[in-house]
Amino acid sequence: MKDYFIDSHAHLTCDEATLSRLPEILLRASDHNVKKIVNICTTLESLEKGLELRKEYPWIFNSAAITPHDVEKIGEISFAKIAAEAKSGNLIAIGETGLDYHYTHSNVEIQKDFLRRYLHLALECKLPVIIHCREAFDDFFQILDSEYQVNNKHALGVLHCFTGTLKEAENVLKRGFYLSLSGIVTFKKSLELQEVAKMVPLNQLLIETDTPFLAPQSKRGKANEPAYLVETADFIAKLKGISLKALMEATSENANNLFAFDNA
Repeated sequence: MKDYFIDSHAHLTCDEATLSRLPEILLRASDHNVKKIVNICTTLESLEKGLELRKEYPWIFNSAAITPHDVEKIGEISFAKIAAEAKSGNLIAIGETGLDYHYTHSNVEIQKDFLRRYLHLALECKLPVIIHCREAFDDFFQILDSEYQVNNKHALGVLHCFTGTLKEAENVLKRGFYLSLSGIVTFKKSLELQEVAKMVPLNQLLIETDTPFLAPQSKRGKANEPAYLVETADFIAKLKGISLKALMEATSENANNLFAFDNA
């Protein structure tokens, strides 16, 4: 079993404020027993910086895609580079990709098109997908069911920073996906999400920070960082009535099963 935490979703190279503090951020992560981090690259610039970061910190792993917010603006000019890095073995996942109908910064049909393209890329490269989905689950499930199957089974993926309903969570899980919870679950008003946390089977649960966003309750208003993952993990463990160690071991084992770090 893994005796350390894995931050399954952090944006370490997305902005200058985070980049300027990276050495201290990563030192604190290590001091809090966060030993692997999946860095989510959502622009070509953040991808280039992520690839450089991994050379210095081999426990940082990169995933890349253009988010549904930005695919209308930069999706086309970025896709070939992301595909090339995936095919070269420099990524451990494709994402975050998906659909967002809460903020329709990109045309809905363009979002759907790029979701399909990224799902196909993940299948081609035998990589999992990291999905962002907000207020768009009906369309997401329809595309997932029709476009992302191998031998009549859904291929691997995770619904990151889940904030949907219990029913939506059940539909994610029955497709064999992992479900990842962020610091949002610790917020006092996140009552339904806390019920989701109790319900998710331990073998399908991941945890994340979404650094630098969504710091947990005691750190709200601050820039998030991987060291704060422990607060979220402890909160979820208490909700589920298990030890922090059991939560850590299960979620880290799940992350390793999904992302195959040992093969990267």
